[in-house]
Amino acid sequence: MKRVLSFFIIIMTLTTKAQKPTINHIAIYVQDLQKSTHFYTNILGLDTIPEPFHDGKHTWLSIGNNISLHLVAGAKTTKEHEQNSHIALSVFSIGPLIDRLKKEGISYVDAQGKANAVTTRTDGIKQIYFKDPDGYWIEINDTPR
Repeated sequence: MKRVLSFFIIIMTLTTKAQKPTINHIAIYVQDLQKSTHFYTNILGLDTIPEPFHDGKHTWLSIGNNISLHLVAGAKTTKEHEQNSHIALSVFSIGPLIDRLKKEGISYVDAQGKANAVTTRTDGIKQIYFKDPDGYWIEINDTPR
């Protein structure tokens, strides 16, 4: 009986874990793939990773822990997005990124939308928001890794 119970617990544990989805990638539809690739690699510092299509319509970027961001060319227009709908990324220190944004003429806001301001959350984490070339909102915070 003890063996059967142990086997049942192991099977339930494996089955439960196997059924939980995990994030694999985020895909965004962009108008100008080269402009968006430049933004995500040169402004945000993300690294490109191999993509299987080799058709000039995709750029895959690593965003950590085997998760990727896929830029997919073909959007006809940009759309207005709400700030609360965003991709959130963490950096060690927010200051150097703010300096890079200023140098590139990219405006940023705090959580309330105040221009060139930084939110400091109640837990001490600093965060800013800005848009990529297609109007998608990005949150950057200085969450320790």
